[in-house]
Amino acid sequence: MLLGTHLPKLDDKGRLILPAKFRDELAGGVVITRGQERCLYVFTEREFEAFAARVVQAPISSRQGRDFGRLLLSGASQERPDAQHRVTIPPHLREYAGLERDLTVIGAGSRAEIWAADKWDEYYASVESEYADVAEEVIPGLF
Repeated sequence: MLLGTHLPKLDDKGRLILPAKFRDELAGGVVITRGQERCLYVFTEREFEAFAARVVQAPISSRQGRDFGRLLLSGASQERPDAQHRVTIPPHLREYAGLERDLTVIGAGSRAEIWAADKWDEYYASVESEYADVAEEVIPGLF
């Protein structure tokens, strides 16, 4: 399970060093794709295959399902960490997420998310105050 918040830097070649706590789980390869709220999702290859299988089950008659699947799958890129635990983020994905040098990488359970550090700070500030109030409504029976 991927957990925590990490603050790596993007190098001049568009690579980031995977957080040490994520390396074992992601060592076999990752799929990086467009996420929501302009972040990037990072899945293990196995997790991405399972997720994509669910996405393509959406009825072809559903415009939202088609749109979601198209954007998710057309932006996906398989990457292998190198010997220094770096993965390259393709230019189209760096542009989509507005990534520059300062990043925030969070563990979100079955995936990691890569955010431009300033965008993460804005997002966090906008939702943190509601966090405790919505848990019961969003996930019934959790508390």
